[in-house]
Amino acid sequence: MFPARNLLRVFATCPQSKDHSPADYRRRVADVARWSEQAGCEGILVYTDNSICDPWLVAQALIAATKRIVPLVAVQPVYMHPYTVAKLVTSLAYLHGRKVALNMLAGGFRGDLLALGDDTEHDLRYQRTAEYTRIVMALLRGEKVTFEGRWWTVRQLALEPPLPPELMPEVLVSGSSPAGLRTAAELGATPVRYPRPPGEESDLRGGVRVGIVARPSAEEAWSVARDRFPGDRKGQLLHRLAMQISDSHWHRQLASREHAAPAPYAAATPDAPATPGTAGQQAEEPNPYWLWPFQNYKTFCPYLVGSYERVGRELAAYVKQGADLFILDIPPTREELEHVRQAFALAAAELAAVGR
Repeated sequence: MFPARNLLRVFATCPQSKDHSPADYRRRVADVARWSEQAGCEGILVYTDNSICDPWLVAQALIAATKRIVPLVAVQPVYMHPYTVAKLVTSLAYLHGRKVALNMLAGGFRGDLLALGDDTEHDLRYQRTAEYTRIVMALLRGEKVTFEGRWWTVRQLALEPPLPPELMPEVLVSGSSPAGLRTAAELGATPVRYPRPPGEESDLRGGVRVGIVARPSAEEAWSVARDRFPGDRKGQLLHRLAMQISDSHWHRQLASREHAAPAPYAAATPDAPATPGTAGQQAEEPNPYWLWPFQNYKTFCPYLVGSYERVGRELAAYVKQGADLFILDIPPTREELEHVRQAFALAAAELAAVGR
């Protein structure tokens, strides 16, 4: 099991429909949800964008396949009225007696928004998300809502069936930009960021999104990582195209590291994952912070790759900088979650030793 909730919290991520056939997808969702629950994950992120299945239908499939794990449903304000989100939350609670969490988005893929006729600029989208979230949460608290804002107007709007207070959703806000962090603070929500290496961070209060490949040795971990994420020319071209049209702060932040990486990071590439040691000496592990999957358009978060001990130290460093929630990438197997758990166990032990 992952470390106790009062120390740090771990969420997994649900597979995307575009990566599976229709015949296989529902089974895969159920499998990943059960693995994550059995490993002790508190929740599981469900993505949303124009190219994949509706996240609320996927969340219902997750709930049906599990006993307690919390779907963290990505909510894009452009897709539906805030009343519809509140109605979906309370309907799932009524039908299944289960809670969900809300991952409030402002952006996503710029092309998706433009295709829907939305050209709202970056910071204004966060203001829209704040307005949207306030309406959703007021409805879920059982208030009769009258609100006239820039984007939505409601009058004497109430929610039925009512939501039991114990099933009130936690709210997270995705965004590393000043506008995103400000919105999370205004809402009293948990900010979720794509972190830089621990040595470059100072305040990570909230959640971080990071993939992990950990094994007993660095050599084994890098071998697994290279096999899982081989170079992909088409993916690299898609990545460059996304860089040209994206106005996402975190996207640009990660992309900026591609040409300004420190030497240890440069050594931690698919072709040179480690520096050999001399006779009688243990090879020094390379910097575990790895952007190769991001650069090949395979995922949108950085990875930590290395031995259990090294990855555990990096995780502990993030916690010391304020992180208390980790959202992992999609687990490829049940066994992979066990490897990740080993790194978190060492992180927890290090934090306990210093009284954190």
